[in-house]
This record gives sequence, structure tokens and C-alpha cells, in this order.
Amino acid sequence: MSTYLVFGATGNVSRRVAERLAWSGAAVRATSRTPEGAKLPRSVEVITPDLDAPGALDDVDAAFLMWPFHSAEPARPIVDALKRRVRHVVFMTGGGALPGVAPKEQPNPVARWHATVERLIEQSGMEWTVLSPSTFMTNTLWWSDQIKAGDIVRGSFGSLAMTPIHEDDIAAVAVHALTEPGHEGRRYTLTGPEVLPQAEQVRLIGEAIGRPLRWQELTLEQERARLLADPDFPDGFVEELLAGYAKMAAAPLPEVTSAIPDITGAPATTLSAWAAEHAANFGGEQR
Repeated sequence: MSTYLVFGATGNVSRRVAERLAWSGAAVRATSRTPEGAKLPRSVEVITPDLDAPGALDDVDAAFLMWPFHSAEPARPIVDALKRRVRHVVFMTGGGALPGVAPKEQPNPVARWHATVERLIEQSGMEWTVLSPSTFMTNTLWWSDQIKAGDIVRGSFGSLAMTPIHEDDIAAVAVHALTEPGHEGRRYTLTGPEVLPQAEQVRLIGEAIGRPLRWQELTLEQERARLLADPDFPDGFVEELLAGYAKMAAAPLPEVTSAIPDITGAPATTLSAWAAEHAANFGGEQR
């Protein structure tokens, strides 16, 4: 039986890809830097990310690849190892990488890394599918400490509109792309079902946990100071984040795509439903 390889299988999307494949009865091998703590279904074989290790790519027909590195430097050896044994790669891109644009012309460093990996995969001779998801709903957990502490979320760009997507919806598309024919050579733009400004996202989370949350807009200077004072936020990413938000705010409103229901046959999950699932993370009661 063919084996599916899932990279970074303790991540928000990869874990769900590995679980969905395992629950379907597929043979799954997953990579983790700490295999002993992966906590995946028992049928999943968990290995370290060393693709040159004996048996790492045995019987692997298709692989799900996300990019956890802060550089494209490891990409070539990974792609070279895969192309010797693997028929099809489903790659989850990120950073707002623009299709058909050369890596050096991408809008930011993260997009350049992902575009570099995309290009190497496309030139490898393997079959490929690229998934380009919008903002993950799990990113709203960034507000969880503020929500636990009170009913106000402070930040800048409260009117910035996004199409937040449930990580499990991305995983569902990935599993279809891995296990079904017809997805080769395709690039899917994946979004949630709604266009939601950040302030509205906060309000919906409040509804889901039974509290009247509201957004308090900060100036750029106040937001910069808040982020720099956050010990969990990397100082070197502050200016890049604010510049990226400013560029997004000046762009046309994002569009909702139909890729998730078209591929999976199920509607994309709303933020309200996601927030109800994760109510405990915001100090509410799990539903």
C-alpha cells in the first residue's frame, strides 16, 4: 500500500492532514523534530525530518509539505530527496506569495521563501499541487490573553478585512489533493466563507464565548510599542508586520473563493463555529 508523508505533523494544518489520512485507513508517515511527543494516531509512523535516513521515503507515493523554515536555503536538498522517490507533492505556500511572480520580485521575505520552494517543486519533475490559504483562524489566538483579561482587544488596523480560514478545511483539501486524481498542476486559493475586518472577528469571538467583546483602535505608534513590549513577539518582525498590514489595508477587499466546497463537497467553516470549538482558549466554556 502506498504511504503518505506529512511534514511538520505537529503543526496546525499538518497534524490534521496526518489525522485525516490515518482515520481514512491510509498508511501515514509523519515528520517531527520530537517524534516521542507528537501525539498522533497510533497508526501514524512518526520519524525525524531526516529524509536521508534509512526507510524515510520507502513506499512514499505522495507528500504534504509546509515550510517551517525562515529561509529557502534548505529547500533544494529536501526537494532533491523527494524527487528521487515521490510522485506527487502537495505544497502549502504562504506569505502572500504571488503566482507566476519570480521569487526575487515577491512582496516580502516570507513570500520569497515560499515562491522559491514552489519553483523548485514545479521544476523537479514531480507532480505538484499548491495550496494558497488565507489567514488562519488560529491566528486569532494572538488576542487570547487580552480577551481573558477583559472585554477589549487593542490593536491597529481594526478595519483590515480578511477571509479567515479553518485549518481543518485546509487539511481536508490537502487530503483530497493527495488521494484523488485531477489535482496535479493546480494552484488553489483557499479562503474562509466570509470577509471579516479584524474588529468584526473580535465581536464574533465574543458572541461565541458569550461575552460582549469590542475592538479598541491604537495608533501605529501605540501598536508598535505594544508589540515591542510583547516578550512572545519577535522584535525583528514588528515593522514587517505593520508594513504588511498597511499594504493589505490599502488593497482591494479580498474575495471569497469556492475552492473548499468545490473540492471537499462541504461548506467552509465560519469563524463563529471555529471560535465555539476553541472557546476555552479565550477563557470561555467549550461548546
